[in-house]
Amino acid sequence: MNKPAPIVTPNTWEFLRDPMIAPTGFREYDARWKYPDEINLPGITALGLGLGTQMHRRGIKPEIAVANDYRDYSLSIKNALMLGLMQAGAQVKDIGPAVSPMAYFSQFHLNVPAVAMVTASHNPNGWTGVKMGFERPLTHGPNEMSELREIVLNGRGEPRPRGGYEFVDGVREAYLQDLLGDFKMTRALKVVCATGNGTAAAFAPELFRRLGVEVVESHNTLDYTFPHYNPNPEAMEMLHDMAASVKASGADFALGFDGDGDRCGVVDDEGEEIFADKVGVIMARDLAKIYPNATFVADVKSTGLFASDPELIKHGVTADYWKTGHSHMKRRVKELGALAGFEKSGHYFLAEPIGRGYDCGMRVAVEICKLMDRNPDMKMSDLRRALPKTYATPTMSPYAADTEKYDILERIVAKLVDRHENGGSIGGRLIKEVVTVNGARVILDNGGWGLVRASSNTPNLVVVCESPESEAELRAIFKDIDDVIRTEPGVGDYDQTF
Repeated sequence: MNKPAPIVTPNTWEFLRDPMIAPTGFREYDARWKYPDEINLPGITALGLGLGTQMHRRGIKPEIAVANDYRDYSLSIKNALMLGLMQAGAQVKDIGPAVSPMAYFSQFHLNVPAVAMVTASHNPNGWTGVKMGFERPLTHGPNEMSELREIVLNGRGEPRPRGGYEFVDGVREAYLQDLLGDFKMTRALKVVCATGNGTAAAFAPELFRRLGVEVVESHNTLDYTFPHYNPNPEAMEMLHDMAASVKASGADFALGFDGDGDRCGVVDDEGEEIFADKVGVIMARDLAKIYPNATFVADVKSTGLFASDPELIKHGVTADYWKTGHSHMKRRVKELGALAGFEKSGHYFLAEPIGRGYDCGMRVAVEICKLMDRNPDMKMSDLRRALPKTYATPTMSPYAADTEKYDILERIVAKLVDRHENGGSIGGRLIKEVVTVNGARVILDNGGWGLVRASSNTPNLVVVCESPESEAELRAIFKDIDDVIRTEPGVGDYDQTF
């Protein structure tokens, strides 16, 4: 195979023939490109050939489940990817359009080792990508991605005979049945189901109704133009819309899903947006009663309550803070034998006996309904108020070019570490420690903290702050962290602030 070129001019003979792949699309734990600016269809086929070659190199049985999200170009991308996989001698099981967790489920349901899900996740239209994995329930992490990158960009994909294709019907129904089990609600629940016209619209409303939940529909018509907003339950635009629907309908709460259905966001009965890490603490409290002495993994963007909450401590919970990213978190949950992992972005990793360890927004929705059923006298706002009060920012992402962001981050981390070593403070509080497992999480002497890391999916840094004391201290923490960030001229504007 020829080496893919980083740039091929659109609207040329070569663009329809020669693979083009921008190297920056190979991220830490999946692949994302602007299409067709950064990758063309021959480039996607080269990616498929490389992925199939990687399976052979690793001794993985060459069978792979493949699916696509609901975007107007995702089917074309999937077809080009499957062509490359078949060139590599892989047997492709095409399960059709799906949410990402349905694709992960299909590995178990069809008993195949590998998966490739064509999705741009919550990225806006114009993006595409692939989430892939060889060892269920895990997906590619940095080692697997760098190996795949080397195979693909150096033209080392190896064509092999005996590739094949099969369309497999019925996986959607099997997935829904697996989520439902034999559970039925015993209390009346009215839930706003927000899908932002994304792929989850084909799953969530039906799932809720079959659980026995009254559904208030919010943008549940499939529409790949995303006419209202980009489906991303970490974005305030979607959360505010969910809150408005709750207030207008008198619903018990709202659940919102991202573009490929592997994340879930929550708004309570009072229209309060509960960030996913706090929802994780609510769920962990409930699960800790059933499974005492459990281990929970939280990503470095998440609240400090996993370690400090008295209720969790009372039930013997062990908290482990780990790298942000669905592949990092899945792997850590499996390594530690944790009951669950929680990520501030709304990825939840519910392991046996609750789930299978992969991130599934639908599974989270079912478990939240079960939680409410176990607490029939409690509203979602009661569960929120029962948590120790902290003040936190949303996830905020200032621009930093993909080619520069890791170098920028390295310099920012060094400055924050240096401040700590010299007895410095942030937000008027002494720095207790700087955790550098994933960027820098600057922990203060009262448990407040500020985080800066690099986004693995987009040309951005990521900033989150939390104070156990006050809104004023939160703003002071953010200002001091941002002042350090602003020493880097390559950092641009934030996507959202608070």
